[in-house]
This record gives sequence, structure tokens and C-alpha cells, in this order.
Amino acid sequence: MSKNTLFVPARYYMRLADLVAERGFEIAPLLRTLNLPIQSLAEPDAQVSWAQVESLLAKLRILTGRSDLGFELGKLLTVSAHSIVGFGMLNNPNVEDALRFLAQYFSLVMPSFRMQYIAGEDFGELQFSPTTPMSEECLAFHVEAIGMAALREVRDLASDRRFRVQLHIAIPPPPHASRYGLIPDLETEFHAEFGAVVRLRCMVCLHTIPLAAADKNALKVAEEHCRLLVQKIIKVGGFADLIAITLSGASKAPLSEDEVAAMFNISKRTLVRNLQREKTSFRAITRQVLHDTARQRLLVSTMSITQVSYSLGFRDTSNFTRAFRNVEGCSPSEFRRRATSSGFE
Repeated sequence: MSKNTLFVPARYYMRLADLVAERGFEIAPLLRTLNLPIQSLAEPDAQVSWAQVESLLAKLRILTGRSDLGFELGKLLTVSAHSIVGFGMLNNPNVEDALRFLAQYFSLVMPSFRMQYIAGEDFGELQFSPTTPMSEECLAFHVEAIGMAALREVRDLASDRRFRVQLHIAIPPPPHASRYGLIPDLETEFHAEFGAVVRLRCMVCLHTIPLAAADKNALKVAEEHCRLLVQKIIKVGGFADLIAITLSGASKAPLSEDEVAAMFNISKRTLVRNLQREKTSFRAITRQVLHDTARQRLLVSTMSITQVSYSLGFRDTSNFTRAFRNVEGCSPSEFRRRATSSGFE
């Protein structure tokens, strides 16, 4: 399998130019060093590679000395920042349906993360998890940006309704953590565990809050546009790589075909057909992603073979060893021993 390249919308990162300009820093020269001309990035549908995003954020952190860029960026992002997806949200009948619409098409908003919406008897919860590996610094930036953006979007949609919101962010408290305490009706908890890295729970029944601008015909237009955009991603090719990226960021148990198809708003049959067109299958991609992840954990972690096995969803270490040997040609323990003796990193 070729090396996966993830592209994400540039429009969110372009807002960073306004933030750093407050301290007299011009972002254009930095973008040029990353082969990112600011003129082309200003286009509505401009995209950047995930590698360029990681480089940009790392350099901005060093050059500006700011740890709060994700926090401040999120506060700037409104529903309308999501382009056609935001348009569709605003034309749903109520806040809960708007958030479900966002979750359904979140791959068009930020393909490096996935979103789920969970409704309880007296609350609505948004959950976000990464779909691609990233550095701790990059993850910290994005979870703060996503958390703050989700908070603003919910409150903008709810208009004059006030309710308590609980925000759980899976990073240690940042240097500016006290600023979260200044936000009205918000309870924030930081923690170091990773999983659903952002959880925003609104302590109200969001389906009871109507949206004044809702329009059924406009919603149909937005839905059709979003479906076409997803289909365009698939038809351009590289759909197998997109699936691999999604699986790479999954939690311990691999995602099923049904779960992945739902994330891209397509049927399981469509998923299978498009992978067949690229001469591969969901099973083959899953097997390769699991093997690549196993190699990485065997090389760079202190996890035991059993721990690596369980972390990948195997119930029996012998099954993991057999699967690993079928691809690598040696057992996990032998692979680790060879890598250690050769000084591989």
C-alpha cells in the first residue's frame, strides 16, 4: 500500500493569520517556506496536506511562543465556517438535527477527526476522535480548537437559550487552562487519557430548540451537495487510502465495514464496490493497517507481545502471532529482536 496522504480544508488554518498578526507576526513568509502560497489558500475549496499542517503548527508554536492558538482559533469558528455543511446545519429544524447533520458529513469538515452525536434523556453530547496519527502537540492544538468551535456552534445555534455545558478534553491542562474558567456556564475537565479526545455535553434536550432559519428545500439542496462531495472524494481515487487513514486512527478494536460506510454516508455495498474498483478490499486494508500498527508498537513501545495483541483487538495472542507471521515472515518476538539488534528506530 502506498504512503497515505491526507488533505484537509485550508480555510480553518487561514484564520491563524489573524491571530498571529495581533502580535506583529506575518504568516505569509512562513507559508511560502512550506510551499503554501497564501493567495491559493484563500480559495474556498483550498486544501493542504496533513504533513503541511503539522509543520505549520510546530513552527508557529516556536515562532510565536503561544500555547493558546487552538483555543483562540476555535472561538473564531462559527457554523458558517463549515461552508455547505454549515449551510445544511442552519436549515435543519432544530439544534439536535443540525448537530446530527454535522456528524454525518464531518469528513467534509475535518477528515482528520470523526464526530458522533449522542442524545440522552436530558442532554446532547458531541464526541470527537482522531482518524489519523499525529504528534501530541498537533493533537493538543486540534482538540482545543474543536472543543471551542463546538461550544460556539452549539451556543450560536441555541441563540438566547442558556444551559450548562460540560467539556472533557483528553490533554493535560495547558498553560492557559484558567481561561476556560472564565467562560459562562462551562465546566471543563482536562485529563491525559486518549480515546474520544473531545466530549461536549450540553445539559439540555437540544431537539426542543428550534432553528428559526430552517428551510426544508434548502436542506435538501445542502444534503445533495454534501453527498456529491463525498462521492467526488471516492471517485477521484485513493478511496482505499482514505479508508486506511480512518482505520489507522481507530481505537483498540478495528472499525467494521458498516461503521466506516456510515462515517462516509455511503452504503456498505458502495464501499465494497469502490474498493473493488481500486483492486482491494476492506479486509485487506484492515489487515495491512493492523500489521503496520503492530510493527510500530513493537518497534517504539515497551508493550509486551500480549499487550500489543490485545491493543489490536486480538483475543488470543497465538492468533496475533500467526497473523503477523503470515505477513512479516517471522513472529512478533523475532521481529522485535531483529529490530533491536540492528539498532532500528
